[in-house]
Amino acid sequence: MTQSSISSPKLEARDLTREADGKIIVDHVSMKVYSAEVVAVVGPSGAGKSSLLRLLNRLDEPTAGTVYLEGQDYREMAPRELRRRMGMIMQMPYLFSGSVAENIRFGPQQRSEDISDADIERLLERVGLPGFSDRTVDRLSGGEAQRVAIARALANDPEVLLLDEPTSALDEDAKAVVETLLEEIIREEGLTCVWVTHDRAQALRMGDRVAVMEAGRLLRIGSPQEVLNA
Repeated sequence: MTQSSISSPKLEARDLTREADGKIIVDHVSMKVYSAEVVAVVGPSGAGKSSLLRLLNRLDEPTAGTVYLEGQDYREMAPRELRRRMGMIMQMPYLFSGSVAENIRFGPQQRSEDISDADIERLLERVGLPGFSDRTVDRLSGGEAQRVAIARALANDPEVLLLDEPTSALDEDAKAVVETLLEEIIREEGLTCVWVTHDRAQALRMGDRVAVMEAGRLLRIGSPQEVLNA
């Protein structure tokens, strides 16, 4: 998916800024992400990558600037609706105690919607965990827990996925499985994604474009080859 083939962005940050304790964490970042595009965000630790993601779905409030989702200022949206439309997958899955099915049901229940056992099984099959619905989360491996977190995000039928180093806490085998799974889901569902990673090779594999951050600023954004080989 190329920028020139799309007339308007799915997601746009305009002068997005976050200051806390007298320090600028995200510094006037402006970027556009187009429908069905994956923008990989790379940069050193402390560059503001994860903070940018938190601003994009309003887990943190911007000090200045704003975000537009399909042309609508996200300050006009209820936070719950915004986070349904923009799912987030973290480095650590942060599942709550109980069964896998209870975790997957959580998002729809917040909207007073029920999700059927058949739909839960379909989601679990999609992430390679058939028959796991009754399993308690304390019996999951790290890779399995991350796949449940992916299924939980998909249960909300999001338009955008924000991914904060979703494979960095996994061993190499589990990392390969989760990355391949995410790639398949993103492409099949046509999801628009912002994928934060410290792994430049992963950014090259996954990103349609790559954005480089340093000291809270967006230094450049472009094709993976031109940005990562710069």
